[in-house]
Amino acid sequence: MNYRHAFHAGNFADCMKHALLVWLVEALKRKPAPFFALDTHAGVGQYDLDALPASRTQEAREGILRLLHCQAEPLVPYLSLVRRLGLYPGSPSLIEALMRPDDRLACCELHNDDVRDLRLLFAPNAAISVHHRDAWEALRGLLPPRQKRGLVLIDPPFEEPEEFATLAAGLQLGHSRFRTGVFAAWYPIKQRARVRYFLDIVRTSGIRDVVTAEFLLREPLDPSRLNGCGLLVINPPFRFEDEALAILDALRDGLGLDEPGCGGTVARVCDE
Repeated sequence: MNYRHAFHAGNFADCMKHALLVWLVEALKRKPAPFFALDTHAGVGQYDLDALPASRTQEAREGILRLLHCQAEPLVPYLSLVRRLGLYPGSPSLIEALMRPDDRLACCELHNDDVRDLRLLFAPNAAISVHHRDAWEALRGLLPPRQKRGLVLIDPPFEEPEEFATLAAGLQLGHSRFRTGVFAAWYPIKQRARVRYFLDIVRTSGIRDVVTAEFLLREPLDPSRLNGCGLLVINPPFRFEDEALAILDALRDGLGLDEPGCGGTVARVCDE
């Protein structure tokens, strides 16, 4: 309960996660049937990058503030939303901006202050429900949705040493209740061992059709640094692998990264 995303809003990991999230939501909108979205670790929904938390860490300077004037086509859908929404939008605000009248969003958050802010932010929108609820319990309680199709975004804070195992268990639970849903789970990359352990659990879980999109600032050799991050996607929509790689390449160029080992990769974990 110590993690507060306001200190990290708009950093490179946010840019990677949110650019891919926007693509996934737009992919759901290709079909006219309404979708359901569940954001299990919603935060406050929007972040003032000039306020004390973000200005103290300055992480946005190496992330969204470098990208705002980028015109690379793969990033246009994401960056146009950021420019239009004003304060840096968290994942629930991005989803809200893309929702159609019949689509629905459920947001879960445990921090008392963050839940209050989230409820105030989304109070005018009856299509969005805010739950003061544990993310892992919500996967059981809120799935499957009535809409039968949708997206589950799982973005844990990774405060606990066993968070990779917890995430893998959460994916197994959520998928068992909503097998047709698209699941997108964010994870940090400090060194490869922990990520390999996580992906091995997923491989042996029986879940099929799994892809990872990973983005590195540098070779993941120093376990004390956030060297990169990944997004594991179950049931990726058509063309996700090609489009995700284009987004990651544009992100590398837009951030001006040139260290050895930096850049994006997309790989299959489990086939269909």
